[in-house]
Amino acid sequence: MIDFSAMLQPKTVIAGVPATNKKALLTQLASQLAQAYELAPKQAATALLDREKIGSTGFGAGVAIPHGKLEGLGRIVGLFARLAQPIDYQAIDELPVDLVFVMLSPPQAGAEHLKALAGVSRRLRDQAFVAKLRGAGSPDALYALWTEDGRELD
Repeated sequence: MIDFSAMLQPKTVIAGVPATNKKALLTQLASQLAQAYELAPKQAATALLDREKIGSTGFGAGVAIPHGKLEGLGRIVGLFARLAQPIDYQAIDELPVDLVFVMLSPPQAGAEHLKALAGVSRRLRDQAFVAKLRGAGSPDALYALWTEDGRELD
């Protein structure tokens, strides 16, 4: 079992993120993720942008889960961002996105990557949980929601 406190750090849960478009957002979030986990920012951004070329990771209701695999990682890592303003993300429902959970995994973490992705997706399909994320007043409150409220990834 993976819990969200194993994927997130307080410094990888951020709010009020300014963004103008999807590419700029993913590059910015990859840089912050890279800094937190001592990764190469360019490679992290490339992993996310390459996955996005396959199809949008915006799965609807204002939520996106960009993800990818990155050499050199020892475990699955994540970053959660609430945007200052929703942006066009080419989501499947064509609605703009304001909640983004970024996930990077080691290349060999096939089943574990899918399991973690499914767990994040399940949490972000919970309308009550998403409402709490949108209403939280600070990054600390957001981190607490992720790590204390239903923390286990099934």
